[in-house]
Amino acid sequence: MRLTTRMLGAVLATVTLAAAAAATTFAAPASAATLTEVTGFGTNPTNLRMHLYVPDRVVARPAILLALHYCTGSGPAYHSGTQYASLADRYGFVVIYPSVTRGSLCWDVSSPQALRRGGGSDPVGLMSMVDHVRQRYAADPERIFATGTSSGAMMTNVLLGDYPDVFAAGASFAGVPFGCFATGGSSEWNSQCANGQLIRTPQQWGDLVRDAHPGYAGRRPRMQIWHGTNDETLRYPNFGEQVKQWTNVHGLSQTPTYTDTPQSGHTRTRYGSSGPTAPVEAISMQGVSHNLPVDAAQVIRFFGLDGATPPPTTPPPTTTPPTTPPPTDGGCRIGYAVNAWNAGLAASVTITNTGTAAVNGWTLTFALPAGQRLTNGWNAQYSTTSGTVTARNVSYNAAIAPNASVDISFQATHEGGTGKPSTFALNGIACSVA
Repeated sequence: MRLTTRMLGAVLATVTLAAAAAATTFAAPASAATLTEVTGFGTNPTNLRMHLYVPDRVVARPAILLALHYCTGSGPAYHSGTQYASLADRYGFVVIYPSVTRGSLCWDVSSPQALRRGGGSDPVGLMSMVDHVRQRYAADPERIFATGTSSGAMMTNVLLGDYPDVFAAGASFAGVPFGCFATGGSSEWNSQCANGQLIRTPQQWGDLVRDAHPGYAGRRPRMQIWHGTNDETLRYPNFGEQVKQWTNVHGLSQTPTYTDTPQSGHTRTRYGSSGPTAPVEAISMQGVSHNLPVDAAQVIRFFGLDGATPPPTTPPPTTTPPTTPPPTDGGCRIGYAVNAWNAGLAASVTITNTGTAAVNGWTLTFALPAGQRLTNGWNAQYSTTSGTVTARNVSYNAAIAPNASVDISFQATHEGGTGKPSTFALNGIACSVA
């Protein structure tokens, strides 16, 4: 992207603030690990450079984090200006810090080649880096993530659209939706998008993502979105447009499931789940400009790399059939398994249709024992966190054929009692409990 003097100052100030946040928030453990440049990593049509940070202690089958710099930046600058390396020291994942070498030092998020899977340009080189690390360090293919600031945030959106089968989640700081910066290849800069004037319906935004990988029917990455209300470079309407896009991709309403204020001036909304690893999480930062700080710890929390068990990514949406009662000739059976620790537990629930007719849409109710409080859940939409809990099907598991099962799970806190609910009801009909 072509940068004005004002924009250049903005992106340079971004890393200054991020570095300040890193210096005051975390004290990194002593480490001998260093940032190392890697060459010959694979197909690289735009001559990107690759720097790699491997902590002294790497967990078995480590996660990979692709950390993408802002315009005029570099991988080493993003390494020194953010906390991701110190968090890698703590949690044992590997961080790739790529660098653009074209004159603008901005990522290509505008050309037709960049906006389709395997089309060429920067995304192909970035995928070569990921593949290299996957093979070299026997990384977990289910835990590959991308994050970035400004131009790097735009590329995060692009990568999650081009390669939804590769990335489990992404985090975008002051970015724009996938496809918003498209220019047909004639220019790197799209003023209409940057100024927040490119407004589309959720379906239109979602279609841009789906068109990047035609025919793909697998799971979609989760997305965390950060934006300042006073962003003067990539203006604030881009925040709402990203929310539209990724909620549509996940088949979700634009109405938040959960809203809170994690700190003064920050409004956080979650879509599809109230828990900390929701399919879409968005943080609006009141009064903050393009020079927003990077809260790396919250990114790692959202990715599930801080010791929490990450949820599965969400499969693509399908039309949810209307709810029908379960069959009465045999009904339903519940299997329940719990894994508990000091003050928490994780429960797996298997719902089996023991009748002879299909269930098309379901609602499961159960009463949590006293002292248990639900904090997060997967493969269902949960309402209430204590007492009687309601779990409703999501788009991809609404139908349960005869003798078939679906699995849901949740996490909860407890006050010493880790027992299971005594009764379960499927669409109002009591189920047997295995």
